[in-house]
Amino acid sequence: MNSTIFGAGYVGLVSGACLAELGHQIVCCDLDAARIAALSRGELPIHEPGLGELVRRHLASGQLRFAPAGAAAAAEAEVVFIAVGTPTRRGDGHADVTFVHAAAAAAAQALTRPALVVTKSTVPVGTTREVARLVRAQRPELEVAANPEFLREGSAVEDFLHPDRIVLGVDGSGAEQLLRRVYAPLSAGGARILSTSYETAELIKYAANGFLATKLTYLNELTALCEAVGGDLEALLAGLAMDPRIGAAYLRPGPGFGGSCLPKDVQALMRTAQQHGVACRVVESVIEANAAHQARMVQKIRAALGGSETGKTLAVLGLTFKADTDDMRHAPSLAILPALADRGAIIRAHDPQGLREARGLLPAACELSDDLDRVLTGADAVVLMTDWPVYLRLDFAAVARQLAGRVVIDLRNALPAATLRGHGLEVHRLGSRAGAPGAAR
Repeated sequence: MNSTIFGAGYVGLVSGACLAELGHQIVCCDLDAARIAALSRGELPIHEPGLGELVRRHLASGQLRFAPAGAAAAAEAEVVFIAVGTPTRRGDGHADVTFVHAAAAAAAQALTRPALVVTKSTVPVGTTREVARLVRAQRPELEVAANPEFLREGSAVEDFLHPDRIVLGVDGSGAEQLLRRVYAPLSAGGARILSTSYETAELIKYAANGFLATKLTYLNELTALCEAVGGDLEALLAGLAMDPRIGAAYLRPGPGFGGSCLPKDVQALMRTAQQHGVACRVVESVIEANAAHQARMVQKIRAALGGSETGKTLAVLGLTFKADTDDMRHAPSLAILPALADRGAIIRAHDPQGLREARGLLPAACELSDDLDRVLTGADAVVLMTDWPVYLRLDFAAVARQLAGRVVIDLRNALPAATLRGHGLEVHRLGSRAGAPGAAR
């Protein structure tokens, strides 16, 4: 099937490469001419495991190509996917759907045959119905659908090709039939397809991310309670994971949730509820609690340093909001490190993929380096901010020799605490009282 994707960002690029893998002919277009030129050479603007190989293979096969946004890119498409950005709108917290509306109008003008226009961007409830109104005002014969994505950064290719569900928001049998054809290889492999209305499909995406953010925030608040009462966080997590109503997913502590989805989507969900006069107190509390947890991480680091960070050199391991991505959007490091630097901490930070993005987001006082030895040597303390595998495999005996101080602050509970203590290091973990051994790994 011939399909065009408007937007060559994270969602559009992953979707285009994976749809090509399913056997479709894909044109991925974007307003950024430099990005299109680079992608046409097989050069990716983002880090996502497995994506580069997929893009280059299907560029070579001819299943995937990149083109500047314009009428030629969509003229013969049977399906047009809109995968443009919906950033948080300044001033009111709503998602900005300006780019979605512009892409829909462009698709309606460009198409030369009956086709389906699909919103794949994460959009507020009501957006797809408005897109349908805009599109059909120009081309009454066009079908419109919503098809939200559920891709996790760091495993997006796997998530697309082996989805736990495919959600179709449709308002007519023709749209559903076309989308079922698009995803036929996945449904043949056992992927479940849920067909529903525009509004419900849009809400499923926001509700899922809101629930995940709630689960993460609840867990992070329990770390503070464990520290206060002397509880064993690892045993607590094991007990929760054994409950089939809860499960083990998203039961890992951290410095707060971030990324391109959860903060933006939870904010948009709250604004949508407020706009319709519905009280969503849990969602409001999640936003407040996540900010409070990040502030508590600053206090935790300060306490581990003896009550003051002034003049202390911190070796920060990881900057991105999670491992296996270069995404710095709403990363906890952006809230935590400036607060420490403002109080006189000397920040030296490393990240395997995020340094390019981080340089424009962190204060100039924060030294960012791709030389891990440079970051560690002579530091008073190590702060694990992101649990990249390279940090978990370090030679900790060598690390202990490099450091000037003895403090390790593990904000992911991912480092081998017993090993670190065996090398004379003082380990501070989430959910453990200061100085308490905590659960060794």
